[in-house]
Amino acid sequence: MHFTSERLIDGDVVERRFTLGDIPGILWTPASRPAPLILLGHPGGLDTMYPRLAGRARRSAADGFASATIELPGSGDRPPSPDAQAARADLRSALAHGEPVGEIVDRLVLPLVEQAAPEWQSAIDALLALLEISGPVGYSGGLVGVGIRLARVEPRIVAAGLFAGSFVPRSMVEEAREVTIPLHVLLQWDDKGNDRQLALDLFDAFGSAEKTLQANLGGHTGVPPHAGEDAARFFCRHLR
Repeated sequence: MHFTSERLIDGDVVERRFTLGDIPGILWTPASRPAPLILLGHPGGLDTMYPRLAGRARRSAADGFASATIELPGSGDRPPSPDAQAARADLRSALAHGEPVGEIVDRLVLPLVEQAAPEWQSAIDALLALLEISGPVGYSGGLVGVGIRLARVEPRIVAAGLFAGSFVPRSMVEEAREVTIPLHVLLQWDDKGNDRQLALDLFDAFGSAEKTLQANLGGHTGVPPHAGEDAARFFCRHLR
């Protein structure tokens, strides 16, 4: 991990950009250290997503948590994936014409999960080696497929907040049965780009003894402010 810049935001939160190999990322640390860590997932495009990520990091810092994120494969300044670009184009076409999307979702999501999950695990290795990070680790948001895989295979992640707002291969619904950590799952009831029944099937499949589904009216970007507050309280219960 190589830090490339550092600045203060909100007076006492340190924001540092870094590279992990050729993967860009951002780390936010609160004044109180060492701090537990929340990994901030996102759909790709680190600079585009920055305002929302920084807002989430500020809230986490107010609760005493460090936050970190890395760029997804094929997004932002990382080399594009021709296969993923073709799958996205096919997905848009299939949705526009009301055609089945299952095979296309597999082509798009499964390779991304296979690459992204080990990259997140490498980031955890590097972040927990810092004196200002103590653990435990939580995972919040981002592509739900990546969250499922990390919640299943990464023992250092003790709680996850997932947004059921991205396409999930059917095979990953079965994989969710092996997830046992506490979960807080957010579902936007009127999300036109999301298969609501699949999201409900996914929640039912999770093997966790503690899992909460919070469903709110509204589309993909209409998440109410109180939903973020509820997610923050979830992490306070499990990371402190």
